[in-house]
Amino acid sequence: MEVVVASSSIDGGIGCWDVHTGAEQLRYKTCVSPPHGLACVGQRFLASSQIRDPSANSGCILYWSWSKPQVEVKSFPSEPIQPVAANREGTYIVGGGVSGDIYLWEVATGRQLRKWNAHYRAVTCLVFSDDDSLLISGSEDGSVKVWSLFMIFDDLRRQRSDHLYEHNFSEHTLRVTDIVVGYGGSNAIIVSASADRTCKVWSLSKGKLLRNIVFPSIIDAIVLDPGEHVFYAGSRDGKIYIAALSAESTSKSNYGLHIINSLSNHSKAVTCLAYCARGNLLLSGSDDGMVRVWDAKTHNIVRVFKHAKGPVNNILVVRPELNFNFRPNSQASSRRHGSLLPPALDKYRNPTDEDADTTTVIGLQSTCRKSIDPSYFSSHVINNQIKELQQQGSSAAAEMETERLKLECTRSMQMVQQWKKMYENLHQFCVNELLDSDQAGISNGNST
Repeated sequence: MEVVVASSSIDGGIGCWDVHTGAEQLRYKTCVSPPHGLACVGQRFLASSQIRDPSANSGCILYWSWSKPQVEVKSFPSEPIQPVAANREGTYIVGGGVSGDIYLWEVATGRQLRKWNAHYRAVTCLVFSDDDSLLISGSEDGSVKVWSLFMIFDDLRRQRSDHLYEHNFSEHTLRVTDIVVGYGGSNAIIVSASADRTCKVWSLSKGKLLRNIVFPSIIDAIVLDPGEHVFYAGSRDGKIYIAALSAESTSKSNYGLHIINSLSNHSKAVTCLAYCARGNLLLSGSDDGMVRVWDAKTHNIVRVFKHAKGPVNNILVVRPELNFNFRPNSQASSRRHGSLLPPALDKYRNPTDEDADTTTVIGLQSTCRKSIDPSYFSSHVINNQIKELQQQGSSAAAEMETERLKLECTRSMQMVQQWKKMYENLHQFCVNELLDSDQAGISNGNST
């Protein structure tokens, strides 16, 4: 099942519907989220930062499990947090502060692993690359910065480097409103939107601007189509503009250069966009309180969802884990804390964690999830669990050790495949360059 979840800047909770049938699922209570303040953590649960009173000295991040409408875990970071994001495995949660700082927590333990000053003004957007090796942030100061997690966790490199970021794109003149990243890790493209009415396309591998597109109105939301031929831009004039990414698309339409079409049905500003590859569906949320599902090929509206209250400012398309359902579980609710979710996030970083092992978290397979939860652990947590089980004479210790080795092997194989793909891309690039050079030489010979 794939569901769309939608939140609002007014306390109307989080709406949840089946994308393909339109059936409404649970409505999650008590949520007042800022733009980009809603995330799904490892497909296991929802997390959202909360809009706080301007005089508030701390932030608020809430957790909901799929099966209970009530908030289950409350965290209070040291400052108000606006955007939140989680990596694909649900290992880390990152939050952007109004001060310009970025916070990084380990999900399984709630430990604050890193905090660094990223921008001069408030952070507005956070997104991970598809391989989780990079974090991209946008800010009210108009800059887009690219951070390598290897650098963030490498204290020696941090000390030797003049700055932490890999790239600092500062061509926007006003606040950054949204960022999307394509496929390819460090070779991907980035598209950023800004209140300056432009969307800019950046190359991560070259570290430079590839294309600047000026829109008729401010763009607050963008999303790439899976083929990365076009991107969709949600505008404050209620339209969704379709802009070309391919190099040959240089014709100028009625809307401007590279803008090839538009969708129009919202009565107010389009605030958020998402894409569902299954069914080739585009989803849009708006200040009019509606979530519309579009057929991306025909541009027809397939279905419409209405949020309970207020404007929609966040939508996600999520495929929850198969072992979760949308019916309250009386057995689970009777357990301690009524939840199997991870603990609250630390407000401050613990000085004793300076030398702690921050190895990437791995998830245990279903064979071990019944006895140990939450299912995402860093390596030192897994080792502690194994030692405890060994002391108890439990056979689960050997099972966990075997499972860990299997997962390490799987991760190594995935890395090999990534390097293989990079080699194939590089080889193809070299072949194309040689062919182009030969063709140019032939053309020059014919002309003489």
